[in-house]
Amino acid sequence: MVTFVGKPNAGKSTLMNRIIGEKLSIVSRKPQTTRDRVVGIRSTADSQMIILDTPGLLEPGYALQESMKQTAQRALTEADVIVHVHDVTDGDVPSLKDAAGLEHEPHAPIIQALNKSDKLGKRDRERVRAGREDNTVLVSALSGDGVPELIAKIGSLLPESPFYYPADEISAQPLRFFAAELVRETALEQLRDEVPYSIACEIEEFREDRSPHLIRAIIYVEKESQKGIVVGAKGAAIKRIGERARKKIEAFIGEKVYLELHVKVLPNWRRDSSALSRFGYQTQKEKPQ
Repeated sequence: MVTFVGKPNAGKSTLMNRIIGEKLSIVSRKPQTTRDRVVGIRSTADSQMIILDTPGLLEPGYALQESMKQTAQRALTEADVIVHVHDVTDGDVPSLKDAAGLEHEPHAPIIQALNKSDKLGKRDRERVRAGREDNTVLVSALSGDGVPELIAKIGSLLPESPFYYPADEISAQPLRFFAAELVRETALEQLRDEVPYSIACEIEEFREDRSPHLIRAIIYVEKESQKGIVVGAKGAAIKRIGERARKKIEAFIGEKVYLELHVKVLPNWRRDSSALSRFGYQTQKEKPQ
């Protein structure tokens, strides 16, 4: 079990996608894109990494962010290896204990992955490499530079164990989860300002027994004004989101899809524990380990 943690926009999701070789975690330039943990599986002849991509570590301002923080904390307790992903252009690496709000440092070994090395000049990259510690790897999730070294370092720390999953599986999560995430990612790309942060997506129906596959999804927002933005003039915005999301889902599952989108208002759902539970977010408060 390998847990990826770090601040929002450190590049955790892009790095996991790079290691798995498949886009599992949605990505966006907007921070706080990852809201729940995403499970990716990388298997070779003699090793299996079950990678947990987690929400960015931040100080919660409302219930959804509290749930995101708890998700990251739980993933740390499950880890055999922790990869602390840090934007190398963002100064010194903070203590994981402080960043995650833990009472003490995690028990699992920690690898510092200094990401976004592609943003550094040659001289700065050489300086960082020369000054790094044994548990630190300079990587670029975007270009792949340093990723083989990171994979090797993770592999050297994994405990001996039977494989948990068949070697050909790349995730433990259902297609419904990824369909909802790809719809949400497309909305993040298409909408501006604060609207994307107010969006949740729920798959109402997913039928694989017909061709094309039928997917009915509901996009929830918190205000009527946001609903108008998501729908757009004469339905132009929701149509655009649907067309682009459908292509992503088809590429992911390798099948033709009929995607039907609806938009509904669920007031203040990000601050409502019952609404969060409905969308699958953990809301039970747990004492950090």
